[in-house]
Amino acid sequence: MSGHAPPRFDAGTLLFGIGNSGRGDDGLGWAFVDAVRGQADFAAQAEYRYQLQVEDALLVSRFARVVIVDASAEELPGGYRWAPCAARAADEFTSHVLTPSAVLHYAAALYGATPRAGLLAIGGCRWELGAGLSATARHNLARALAFCGAPMGA
Repeated sequence: MSGHAPPRFDAGTLLFGIGNSGRGDDGLGWAFVDAVRGQADFAAQAEYRYQLQVEDALLVSRFARVVIVDASAEELPGGYRWAPCAARAADEFTSHVLTPSAVLHYAAALYGATPRAGLLAIGGCRWELGAGLSATARHNLARALAFCGAPMGA
């Protein structure tokens, strides 16, 4: 959980769901996007990614706000964590997998863009091949959705 205000999903927001719905709870990011896109007041641009890449910096540069949702293997109080995400250069260079902070860094360095960004981590526990979320992941997803004002099943 977090003391920060929940994210908004208006027209100035880019929402990334990170994960893979074919690997159990790794699909939490996509499941979150599926749920919030069903809300009547949802106006953000939603994107599904297996992972973030350097090309995403251009897309990020076009928005005032970026929300990145991903599964976490960490034990998170309340089942999720919402926190600001700051631009930071990557520790290693690869054009195939980047952290959210590195994508924000490239958006600033290449395009002069500094959107406000946040990372919503949702706790999971099952990562093997197979579709569907564990009971723990579904519970944590429901809590994260409630925090964002988007009830489960919407």
